[in-house]
Amino acid sequence: MSTATAPNSESTQGQSSMSIRIYNTLTKSKEPFEPITPGKVGIYLCGPTVYKEAHIGHMVGPVIFDTIKRYLTYNGFDVNWVVNITDVDDKLIGQSRERGITMSQVATEMTMDYCANLLAMGVDQITSMPRATENMVEIIQFIEGLIEKDYAYESSGDVFFDVQKDRQYGKLSNRSADEQQGEGGGAAAKKRSASDFALWKSAKAGEPAWDSPWGQGRPGWHIECSAMSRRLLGESFDIHGGGLDLMFPHHENEIAQSECCHGKPMAKYWMHNGLLRSGEAGKVGGRGERESDATDSVEQAASGKMSRSAGAGGLRDQLAKHGGEKIRFFLLKTHYRSTVVYSEAALDEAAIALDKFYVFFDRYERITSRSYYLAAGDDRKLVRRREEHDDSDTSGLLAEVKGYRDAYLAKMDDDFNSGGAVSELFNLLGSLNKFADQQNLEESAKRSQSDLDQFCRGVEVLRELSAILGLFLKPVASSAAGGSEETLDKLVQTFIRMRADARQNKDFALSDRIRDELTAAGVTLEDRKEGTTWRLG
Repeated sequence: MSTATAPNSESTQGQSSMSIRIYNTLTKSKEPFEPITPGKVGIYLCGPTVYKEAHIGHMVGPVIFDTIKRYLTYNGFDVNWVVNITDVDDKLIGQSRERGITMSQVATEMTMDYCANLLAMGVDQITSMPRATENMVEIIQFIEGLIEKDYAYESSGDVFFDVQKDRQYGKLSNRSADEQQGEGGGAAAKKRSASDFALWKSAKAGEPAWDSPWGQGRPGWHIECSAMSRRLLGESFDIHGGGLDLMFPHHENEIAQSECCHGKPMAKYWMHNGLLRSGEAGKVGGRGERESDATDSVEQAASGKMSRSAGAGGLRDQLAKHGGEKIRFFLLKTHYRSTVVYSEAALDEAAIALDKFYVFFDRYERITSRSYYLAAGDDRKLVRRREEHDDSDTSGLLAEVKGYRDAYLAKMDDDFNSGGAVSELFNLLGSLNKFADQQNLEESAKRSQSDLDQFCRGVEVLRELSAILGLFLKPVASSAAGGSEETLDKLVQTFIRMRADARQNKDFALSDRIRDELTAAGVTLEDRKEGTTWRLG
């Protein structure tokens, strides 16, 4: 099998070969990962249209690709990961009018919300976050290139891509040009074919607009990604990612634009993550987390996906209630190509699973008198490179640890199967707990230094492997802050129900007393038509 091998350098000399395989949506098969430029990886992930607050579905792709970058870096690659921001769009213009503020203000506010949520989820590996409005020169130049090559045409101030000119159109999604309807309305009369899609839209009265060779207007959605990826990653790059719902028409149109313009593949590997939908979920450790079951069609996955139009709420409340680490763990325990089934019960299961690790971290501190978490400035020690491991000592506990580490790496090598990797973390955790029990490590008078050393080396591996997934990087108190908030909410909700019962029974003295006691404790109740809410302060 061909292997993806990191470059030789002072830190990577003597590295053993690796075999990473990626499921390529374009070829519908797993392929050996071989970057275009040895040792360097370029990744482009389609980001959000920032017109409303982010919901949990917007975090699926970023959490997955944050983990993928961590793993590729662990394997010695230099990774450039780009996530774009669409800050000009019909929906943004609609929000601008509805709220009575500029489109730029809407975009800035919602971009800040998106970035704050990313950080709360531990997504901090993004290299660049270009905004469409900052790349108008590149977008216009790209469109000019397509017109010069006769793949695009101007019509009354609009510019359209001529889909019929691209003989390979539909190769990603296996859909024909006839299924690409493009824009309707007034734009339809300007097109040569119903399947042609807009590259540039002429300005309407009162809309944000930019100067161009075709008059004032703004770009179409698809051309933005082609232009920004070319500027930051080149005409061809390694991995293009996004949700399964973006395969058609967005990614199909990106391919058409970029490959007709450049005469070469846009991306070598196309990776599509499953979508998030509401419903009931199985328990942590079930089949869904251990192996890929990515068999949903685009229509099946998109039909039940969580979206703003489907009523998905803001992510901020979810983070306050559950905490970022719990939600990240929840998303990673399923293979990235599978549908993620979201429910409160599923998040509760994730919390129970995480508690097993938190309890162990307390145990580690009792045994060693050291925190499981590394101090600030020591994070360089958190994740060794893959080739830096010394496996010469594989006796006793360390033999088991090596077995779980090898199994973990095999799962991640196989199309970044984080769900399978999570199951190996549980196996490793169980082995460490069993060893601590059998060797009486919590009783200093009975334990040996050799056993303690083995245990600590095993914990180092647990720390390293979990950090690749972006888990357990901060102290439990910080990680579990959402859990504390959740507990507080349950307590306050109990008092709210008691107060409601008192008012229904016309016991207004008790109702007032409950309110006054909560106010004294720093909790303010707000009675609204839809019910009573609370806030601190």
